[in-house]
Amino acid sequence: MRKSTVNRTTKETTIEVEVQLDGSGKSEISTGIGFLDHMLDQLSKHSLIDIKLQAKGDLHVDYHHTTEDSAIALGEAFDKALGDKKGITRFGQALSVMDETLSRIVVDCSNRPYLAWRVKIPKPKVGEMDTELFKEWFQAFSQTAGITLHIENLYGENSHHIVESCFKGLARSLREAIKIDNKRANEIPSTKGTLGGSL
Repeated sequence: MRKSTVNRTTKETTIEVEVQLDGSGKSEISTGIGFLDHMLDQLSKHSLIDIKLQAKGDLHVDYHHTTEDSAIALGEAFDKALGDKKGITRFGQALSVMDETLSRIVVDCSNRPYLAWRVKIPKPKVGEMDTELFKEWFQAFSQTAGITLHIENLYGENSHHIVESCFKGLARSLREAIKIDNKRANEIPSTKGTLGGSL
């Protein structure tokens, strides 16, 4: 079973994460940030990755440290659970719709972390969360998960819908990318025989 546990402690946050890649989409999330909890529940539900994430952070300062550190820890757990990446499909993509909003998300589990972010969120806050923090979350997750991640909001008006479509699209893309390809179950999905580094 592809699973892992990560504990991350700094002067700003304490994060505990467990992931089960071959799960059923069960989640136990508590970050102290309601909207972020909601998004991580969506990520778990639609990726079928079981996620337990408990975070305690300096929310009296702002939400930045808890948001970013939760993504760092979750990305580390994801990468650790994925292991040597033998047999995975590697690539995943999704068009993610929510009412008036449509977003496109593409993932490559490449060991070459990169975020392309083409998302404009109309309002400065969703709930009590600063919307500028969502790019920070996706950036931190892509770096520690070792994935190339392209996120583009094609159109939309409602800030909640735009953000949620990005998380759901990431979930569907990861679900596709981490599936085992039975035709090459014992192979690294690269002509180099290894992932990471140059093309």
